[in-house]
Amino acid sequence: MKEENIKQDMRTSVLFICLGNICRSPAAEGIMRHLVHERMLDDNIEIDSAGIGPWHAGELPDRRMRSHGAAHGYDFCSRARQICREDMDRFDIIVVMDSENRHDVMALARTDDQRRKVMMMTDFCRRHDGHTEVPDPYYGGDRGFELVIELLEDACEGLLDHIVRTRGPEWAAYV
Repeated sequence: MKEENIKQDMRTSVLFICLGNICRSPAAEGIMRHLVHERMLDDNIEIDSAGIGPWHAGELPDRRMRSHGAAHGYDFCSRARQICREDMDRFDIIVVMDSENRHDVMALARTDDQRRKVMMMTDFCRRHDGHTEVPDPYYGGDRGFELVIELLEDACEGLLDHIVRTRGPEWAAYV
């Protein structure tokens, strides 16, 4: 199988961050898991999500996000947790949904290496150039949840291609 060709030390870990870890970041986690599975990279890319605050720790994602995700063939079933300082060392890439999340995550970073890991989700969009942030759909209606899924599908595809391209020739078969 392809994944056996990639060395264990080439493993990449990605952490998605939003405010409460019940809408945007678990959706990004679920979409990314789906894409990674399609490319048979499950053993090579670790994916997780967390929130800035502890408000929803232990909860499933918002029922509306789960429902919209299911309509697109995704399973958003992770449990909410709060980001911690250890995550700054543990993950290779930390992807935030908006500038407020970025500010909060950067405040946790203690080194330049940790700060370089923090990236905006929309930086990986290819078809949604006009969006600089993934908006929080929590207080909105159905269209907000659909927009988030559209943005995350686009950005997760771009992020996965970025990971594959930057990991070197061993990953070339996964493009």
